[in-house]
Amino acid sequence: MTITLPLRLDLTQVHLTDEQFYQLCLTNPTLNLERTAQGALIVMSPVGGDSGNREADYIIDLGVWNRQTKLGKVFSSSTLFKLPGGGDRSPDAAWVELSRWQALTPEQRQKFPPIAPDFVIELRSRTDDLGLLREKMAEYLASGVRLGWLINPQDQQVEIYRLQTEVEVRSLPTVLSGEAVLPGFELAVDVFTDEG
Repeated sequence: MTITLPLRLDLTQVHLTDEQFYQLCLTNPTLNLERTAQGALIVMSPVGGDSGNREADYIIDLGVWNRQTKLGKVFSSSTLFKLPGGGDRSPDAAWVELSRWQALTPEQRQKFPPIAPDFVIELRSRTDDLGLLREKMAEYLASGVRLGWLINPQDQQVEIYRLQTEVEVRSLPTVLSGEAVLPGFELAVDVFTDEG
């Protein structure tokens, strides 16, 4: 007989090894967990329909571009990356350049890939704290992510993160360029309305 109990941990006091964290994720497949570079566990809330739909649209656009160019691999928010800086993070969408992905062993690709994506998208949902998302974007850059977009519907803007450059903020609507990281990729981000 299996008894299911809610996970109740003082997340500020739990310090897990990489293998323990991996096993915790496997044992609790319905939980979306992340871990900061400092080792703090984060339980990610599910998103609502509007956010989930927008996230899917962005992944589709990125995937179509990648299928045409065959330059890398695209990942959904279900993928947890073991970042070189120590955190375990799940961007809403991510892309890794093909030769970097192929340099990983088959076992590394099957587990949480020990690599920083080259590109990430984070879409702020109604339950996301903007300050924590900005910290996450800084963690991405510190780990080697070359380009990141923090799409913020609540403030009708996008923050563009690049290595060794000040954050650029654009108001919506805007068209974002993949620049040298994703050559030829563009993403149109419209004004967000309550109707979706």
